[in-house]
Amino acid sequence: MSQLEKVQAEYEKFTQQFESVIISTVNAEGIPNASYAPFVMDSSQNIYIYVSGLSTHTKNIYTNPHVCVLFIEDEAQANQIFARRRLSFDCQANLIERDTDQWNQIVAHFQQRFGEIIEMLRSLNDFRIFQLTPSEGRFVVGFGAAYHIRGDNLQQLVQITAKDER
Repeated sequence: MSQLEKVQAEYEKFTQQFESVIISTVNAEGIPNASYAPFVMDSSQNIYIYVSGLSTHTKNIYTNPHVCVLFIEDEAQANQIFARRRLSFDCQANLIERDTDQWNQIVAHFQQRFGEIIEMLRSLNDFRIFQLTPSEGRFVVGFGAAYHIRGDNLQQLVQITAKDER
């Protein structure tokens, strides 16, 4: 198996070790906000977050639907703190309308993954589901080992070289 094939296999399983994703949003004044949200993901790599309408990140998404997400290796498991394995995606956020078939299907996925807490969240009208659709990304597995992910083919990694970074 080639190095690219090994990294590809790791990429395909990487998000499965996480229950939440770090999200970065920006408000109308351009001030960033970092937060996190539990998530579910579909087979097309759309990420769904179930968040309170009262939170800063939700307000920011309404103002600016461009969201960056980050999945990052636990510090305790990292071989080198300066080279933690990580996957980031630039995404477009879209609100899933409440009580539609799609909303009900996604809530069912959340219920299956996170259990009884979802029943309580379902009863809170301020909670929203957003679909975060990746447009591109980057998977980093170590020093000099970064891979670009294009939105037209989120399954394929393309190694980034030093000349690409100039």
